[in-house]
Amino acid sequence: MTNTLYDALFAPLAGRQTVLLKLASGGSISGDAFLRMVARFGHALRAAGVQPGDRVAVQVAKSPEALAVYGATVAAGAVFLPLNTAYTPEEVGYFLGNATPRVFLCDSVRQAALTPVAAQHGARLLTLGVTGGGELAELAAGLPDTLAVAPRGPEDLAAILYTSGTTGRSKGAMLSHDNLLSNARVLADLWRFTDRDVLLHALPIFHTHGLFVASNLSLLTGGSMIFLPGFDTDQAIGLLPQATAMMGVPTFYTRLLDDPRLDRALTGHMRLFISGSAPLLAETHRAFEERTGLRILERYGMTETNMNTSNPYDGERRAGTVGLPLPGVELRIMGEAGEVARGEVGVIEVRGPNVFKGYWQMPEKTREELREDGWFITGDLGTQDADGYVTIVGRAKDLIITGGYNVYPKEVEMLLDEQSGVLESAVIGLPHPDFGEAVFAVLTAQKGVTLDAGAVLAGLRDRLARFKQPKGALVVESLPRNTMGKVQKNLLRAEYAGWFKG
Repeated sequence: MTNTLYDALFAPLAGRQTVLLKLASGGSISGDAFLRMVARFGHALRAAGVQPGDRVAVQVAKSPEALAVYGATVAAGAVFLPLNTAYTPEEVGYFLGNATPRVFLCDSVRQAALTPVAAQHGARLLTLGVTGGGELAELAAGLPDTLAVAPRGPEDLAAILYTSGTTGRSKGAMLSHDNLLSNARVLADLWRFTDRDVLLHALPIFHTHGLFVASNLSLLTGGSMIFLPGFDTDQAIGLLPQATAMMGVPTFYTRLLDDPRLDRALTGHMRLFISGSAPLLAETHRAFEERTGLRILERYGMTETNMNTSNPYDGERRAGTVGLPLPGVELRIMGEAGEVARGEVGVIEVRGPNVFKGYWQMPEKTREELREDGWFITGDLGTQDADGYVTIVGRAKDLIITGGYNVYPKEVEMLLDEQSGVLESAVIGLPHPDFGEAVFAVLTAQKGVTLDAGAVLAGLRDRLARFKQPKGALVVESLPRNTMGKVQKNLLRAEYAGWFKG
């Protein structure tokens, strides 16, 4: 009996005595020891009533045990449902009600708050502590460390990942075994990962980036991971000499750049730095290369698709772009009348083995965003140049229509970020009595700089058409971000909605 994802990622760990996970404590876990943990947890899930096709919802801190639960769920033929650790009990209630998991795994410290939520939606609640204790571990203790794996094929569901839900209720993207495995195989080849790689892993594992890109890639290729609970600059700098590759969000790289210890000597042995989950400023890209001699590789993916594009491993890594469509992934830029010409802005659509199967329990949303011929409407606005490189200019929902003219926030942000003293900007549309919407800029300042918003806007007068220029601006200490580093423009729009109303 075969289990597509388990056979590729976890079965090869049998008998492996070399390190799979290097821990922040200085300890380590071999591949074989990890697989035995997966087996015991798999038996525990079955003892808790989990059958093939059932959902297993997980809201726990990052740990080796948490990663093993992922493997155990796959082994049991169930569907893994990781939840952001920041979600409140009310938010968790929505996910449990929508996905109806058989088991819900939570941190021990949140058991009291989440017990009534799980009971309301018929999920069996089990706990797992950050150090590996809890009810799941107790249930697994003494159970066999080998497991007869449930048969699962390429089209069977492996996971449900919920979107961030910034424009309404979160949607559960259904990802098959082949969605995840095909993408990992393409990335392993494209990014040249092998069993000699040591990945510095400081990402959360409730998200595509940390779980299905970073972890799956290391498991598939037989490498090892320095498995950290989160990103700490001191810790990362101390451990970089042991690594060959790092995956991160842009914030990781800006924090490293703030530390004078980041230099060519520290990173000379590193093979690859990868950035994703949020746009990497071109300035960050250039500054990192100046300090280290290495160009960050930026790529583009989504909850519904895993990775879609990547700058090349060999070849030009263009700052400000997310590179070229991955092998096997089709990409097109669409306007109202069909596919647009190269260089023109439109909505990005993708098709390929990486594209999800639809939204759980939401057939209407699935029909709206996933065409019958397999093209997924991403909702991202972008361009593709003559060489095929893709540039993201914003989300369709972030498009500003002012006085009948379209303004793409990214175009304005790029010029604002070039202004003296500006660290970063976010451009949004706010209600305006004359124009319907007006362009508005939220700015943050570089360290030690007192920023004059009016002076910044004055710097755009000769560089942008008048209708694109912000009609107002504000300097703030920091921009609101989600856990993966994406600026939450919906929060900015809500906070400053009355700015032009007098």
